[in-house]
Amino acid sequence: MLETISKILTEIDNFVWGVPLIVLILAVGIYLTIRLGGLQIRHLPKALKFMIKNEEGGEGEVTSFGALCTALSATIGTGNIVGVATALVAGGPGALFWMWCAALLGMATKYAEGVLAIKYRKIDEDGHVIGGPFYYIENGMGKSWKWLAMIFAFFGAGVGLLGIGTFTQVNGISDAVKNFLDPDQTMTVNLFGGSYSWTVVITGIVLTILVALVVIGGLKRISSVSQVVVPFMAVLYVLVCLILLLCNLERVPGAFVQIIEGAFGLRAAAGGALGAVILAMQKGIARGIFSNEAGLGSAPIAAAAAQTKEPVRQGLVSMTGTFIDTIIICTMTGLSIVMMGSWDMGMDGVAVTNHAFQNGLPFSNEVASFILMLCLVFFAFTTILGWNYYGERCIEYLFKGNRKAVTVYRWLYILAVFIGPYMTVSAVWTIADIFNGLMALPNLIAIIALSGVVAKETKKYFSKPLGGK
Repeated sequence: MLETISKILTEIDNFVWGVPLIVLILAVGIYLTIRLGGLQIRHLPKALKFMIKNEEGGEGEVTSFGALCTALSATIGTGNIVGVATALVAGGPGALFWMWCAALLGMATKYAEGVLAIKYRKIDEDGHVIGGPFYYIENGMGKSWKWLAMIFAFFGAGVGLLGIGTFTQVNGISDAVKNFLDPDQTMTVNLFGGSYSWTVVITGIVLTILVALVVIGGLKRISSVSQVVVPFMAVLYVLVCLILLLCNLERVPGAFVQIIEGAFGLRAAAGGALGAVILAMQKGIARGIFSNEAGLGSAPIAAAAAQTKEPVRQGLVSMTGTFIDTIIICTMTGLSIVMMGSWDMGMDGVAVTNHAFQNGLPFSNEVASFILMLCLVFFAFTTILGWNYYGERCIEYLFKGNRKAVTVYRWLYILAVFIGPYMTVSAVWTIADIFNGLMALPNLIAIIALSGVVAKETKKYFSKPLGGK
């Protein structure tokens, strides 16, 4: 019976995350890129400047940088290390090129999400802010579309609680620690009908306490922690990858050649060239979308809380999240793997990236593995924090601001983190993945319907005497 249910869920998951949704997300990105005149390229320098220079006098709960870090905390996760490796193993080096393409288009989508989040957010008398797809659906498209906003909020709360924010991340952290400290499971204890390494148990308890200490403090504490941890973990990971690149500088040109050749099937035999291109395109684009979450509707929930009075300004800041996540961090992972040839050695998942680090860094294998474990732990921990915030805002919308409902969700979330290391039911992860995909549909409908508003706001902002400065 359970096997049948699992099989049905897998079929639904494959359908939800199949070609139609990926094509729809890409189509929205292409449409917005054309309608906004390639804004994500023309105004990227301005966006990067706005990212580190907070606006003065704007309404909101956290700074623009704090809102971006909260969004990045959920976006930058194990997928940047494990997901990229999986895409390269399945699609070859060319998958990285198509990941870049997905990110470039996704920046336009993320920009539109940021604009709409500020344009239609709701600020209470006490200064509390709530916004995101549910509010730009309801207030932008009209009250008659509230049912669509409710659907988005329901799926969003489910994604946070059922897996993407809890089980998968906690599993990733506990497995990383166990594989480094107790790979042979010599120190075990029987719990919940199974045998677990003590490293898993201790990691789970410590992680639960740390998550509870942060999320009980609400958005401002999540934001303050994210503003410290997210830049630190991103800089640490990029720095380590740069050391790998510099120590193997002679391999960099060859890696880029492999990426371009793989993207266009230039090395495949005539009959297999098209198949190689389609596979690289499929894996790269899918991983790019999964990684940067452009179009899924999660990031605008955090963007809505930014202290700003200019929707376009926050839109520009929001799109830098996709740039940092995919163009910088995923590229660092991908280049490291391609340069060291780790994608073609019969490994998968974190083992691929681990092989690249061990063979490319000027450290011992133990030190290289420890660095990777540390990065995985930080990436997964911040994802837990970010998705808690998203889930709480969805619950707040569903229950019309009822704080008791939010508190119940918060404690259920902490409980899910506690039991996460012992959850191995793949069906739970599949359900979470389905919810994640279904979040995107209401959001994409709203972005298309309100693209005229985005274009109008953009034109008004850049036609000011200071040209949007």
